[in-house]
Amino acid sequence: MFPKNFLWGGAIAANQAEGAYQEDGKGLSVADILPVGSDRFENISYDIDVDEFYPNHKAIDFYHRYPEDIALFAELGLKCLRTSIAWSRIFPKGDEDEPNEAGLRFYDNLFDELLKNGIEPVITISHFETPLYLVEKYGGWKNRQLINFYENYAQTLFERYKGKVKYWMTFNEINHTHTLPLIAAGINVEKEDEWQKLNDMYQASHNMFVASAKAVLAAKQIDPDNQMGCMLSLSPIYPATCSPKDVLESYQLRRRSLFYSDVQLRGKYPSYFERIREENNLHLETQSDDFTIIEKGTCDYLGFSFYRSSLHEAGMKILGNTGGLLGKKNPYLEETPWGWPIDPTALRYVCNELTDRYEKPLFIVENGIGLRDEKIENKKIIDEDRMIYLKAHAEQMEEAIKDGCEIIGYTWWGPIDIVSAGTGEMEKRYGFIYVDRKNDGTGTLAREKKASFDYYQQIIKTNGNNLDYSKFVREGVVI
Repeated sequence: MFPKNFLWGGAIAANQAEGAYQEDGKGLSVADILPVGSDRFENISYDIDVDEFYPNHKAIDFYHRYPEDIALFAELGLKCLRTSIAWSRIFPKGDEDEPNEAGLRFYDNLFDELLKNGIEPVITISHFETPLYLVEKYGGWKNRQLINFYENYAQTLFERYKGKVKYWMTFNEINHTHTLPLIAAGINVEKEDEWQKLNDMYQASHNMFVASAKAVLAAKQIDPDNQMGCMLSLSPIYPATCSPKDVLESYQLRRRSLFYSDVQLRGKYPSYFERIREENNLHLETQSDDFTIIEKGTCDYLGFSFYRSSLHEAGMKILGNTGGLLGKKNPYLEETPWGWPIDPTALRYVCNELTDRYEKPLFIVENGIGLRDEKIENKKIIDEDRMIYLKAHAEQMEEAIKDGCEIIGYTWWGPIDIVSAGTGEMEKRYGFIYVDRKNDGTGTLAREKKASFDYYQQIIKTNGNNLDYSKFVREGVVI
């Protein structure tokens, strides 16, 4: 049932995989100042503390080891790899006129290696790695000067990688501007009052909408074959009960996320935003041609991440992390070791929700499960729980396609163990490939295939027709 040209793939991000955080002229990004721990977004210092461990600084050393890793991805059978370009590798401060040639050359080599191995690059232009200088000097995306800096950056990429990259996304999980404002929008709102915080979030969002639209227009002008996507975190929200208050507030909360795809796919601010603006007394700095640009620069497809569902009760405090919004415990669902509800049916639900709303192609660019993969010498990791999770979500994705949803592809997060965006941990592992690195940075960085590697390989080879994982469960370490 999966289309013949379905893009089975994997997804990583530059700041969580590359390392080499100051090599070859790279500047600092917001990701480079985040330590390990679930509180890594609290009490942030812009200065690097020599006594602090920053997991992104070395990550899994993909910067130096990418040929080895791509060879494994090719063996796995990936049709595409979603990754990102580190903005501060191309423009170290973010506001320069001329790019850093060493940074451009690295991505030339990376994309060439992918293409040589038959793997299509799927590229996020800005994935939680705004140059730190733009945050410190300009205040991040609440300053509309970043529109021009981003436009220059994006145009540089489109010109340099014309013919190498077809699928682009402008911003990663742009709707996390509300829940993770520093990494999503480069704005630090920790010490602001509630009005200023909300105003800055919507101001940053507006500026990013204009920048995204300008990037779309530039991409199409440089190469009409470019496919431009927006990208959101869209794990769904259920009302905790059938109380009308729970139902309505859950709907409004969901619309807070869909606001971002409404603007980027429909090309205009939705009517419901007017009430948000008036009731919160928002004062946004806009220019008259912003709205014409947004209208003309709509995205071709909707990329989204999906990890879990959440239950919302009216009046409860709205909190979130990299997996989406946090809510009440759902008694009908099992959870991961990190407390994320496992809800494959919700993936089908979301695909239908988005298809009904936009009637545009969908690209599931993040889905996966973080597990504690214990490595014992000379024994293969038999990660059965990961295979169970993958099978259940692939089945629901197939159901969504049968429902009439147009799905371009599916990129598992991540095919190789990388640094967790939410906690900075290495031991929260998603990969089909084990990387010998611990939360404190120790380890050899050696790569080793898990049992799920063979299972995903089978899924890709059969284009989703064989989802039976039983033969891959052998003696070893069962998590």
